[in-house]
Amino acid sequence: MKNNRELENIARTVLGLDTLETRNSDELDFHEMSVWQVKKALEAAYKAGQSKAE
Repeated sequence: MKNNRELENIARTVLGLDTLETRNSDELDFHEMSVWQVKKALEAAYKAGQSKAE
């Protein structure tokens, strides 16, 4: 699904996450990150959604 690819790309490039898949490991599934990283990722997802609506 294209949406998942876009989200995976944002997670990888903005948040530095390898995957959005659950791996059943606290070390792999929980990440500490700054609020500005989360904000940047949310802005990128919002822009991706806007571009689809146009």
